Amino acid sequence: MRRQFPPPTKGKAYLTEGGPETEIMYRFGHDLPEFAMFPLLDRPDALETLRRMYARYLEVAAEAGLAVVMGGLDYRASPDWGAKLGYSLEALADAQVRCIDFLREVAEPFRDRLPEILIAGLIGPRGDAYSLNREITSDEAETYHLHQMRTLARADVDVVTALTFNSVAEAIGVARAAARVGLPLGLSFTLDSSTSRLMSGPSLREAIETTDRECGDAKPDFYGVNCTHPLEFLPALEPGDWIERIRMLRPNASAMEKIALCKIGHLEEGDPQELGQRMGELARRYPHIDIWGGCCGTWEKHLGHIARQISLARA
Repeated sequence: MRRQFPPPTKGKAYLTEGGPETEIMYRFGHDLPEFAMFPLLDRPDALETLRRMYARYLEVAAEAGLAVVMGGLDYRASPDWGAKLGYSLEALADAQVRCIDFLREVAEPFRDRLPEILIAGLIGPRGDAYSLNREITSDEAETYHLHQMRTLARADVDVVTALTFNSVAEAIGVARAAARVGLPLGLSFTLDSSTSRLMSGPSLREAIETTDRECGDAKPDFYGVNCTHPLEFLPALEPGDWIERIRMLRPNASAMEKIALCKIGHLEEGDPQELGQRMGELARRYPHIDIWGGCCGTWEKHLGHIARQISLARA
């Protein structure tokens, strides 16, 4: 039987991690070939940096009284990306399990300080998040992502978070794969900065409605938007019942063009206080949205402002 993500609860909100890839590269100087975090588990110096990073994320949540959905190391742990990094399917599965074990280890000291801690397995697109990815069909996507999903099921994650998708066909395949292994799924789209639509063409509303319709009982538990600044995704939040399906917002720190933000060579932090205020305004406008965090360029400074504003909005 497929597990379900907890339904919205009055007064309860979750905080996610920020943008660990850009943080560990540009704040702490660790290289990420293919933008992959999981190889860092084999590097003791990077592993200690990761522990401190995630402890700071948890500290922010504890200070604000927020629950946590924590993931962030296995975004690239799918077969094609693993092969580029020299990982066999067996080694890749082992790395995924180690990612989840690491998160549980870091979170354990905070169990008594937080309302709830949910451990998330991350799924990223088969291709580059900022390419069209039109060539993948829903059936191909289901088969491709099933390998990673099965490993996450064995690792007994609380939820799968699929981030930075811009292909509706691939989103449908991811949702079907999650349903096959019985895992709850939050599926997050990223939007083009100039059109506030998916790079492949559909509006956010069209993408969500199409995915729900095509998936039926296998549809995601909820949707989100990530790797997009509020100035870019606000125009996509059209009125309608469909918006109740969005429960997660994870903005970039800056409205700078996304590829440049990941390759700029330093941490472009934008205005953390303003970002927090914008998230607070959205929390008041859409009280059903209960999962908040960050993406590229964000770290505990941004999460602190976001968490405080969310707490104020919910109070």
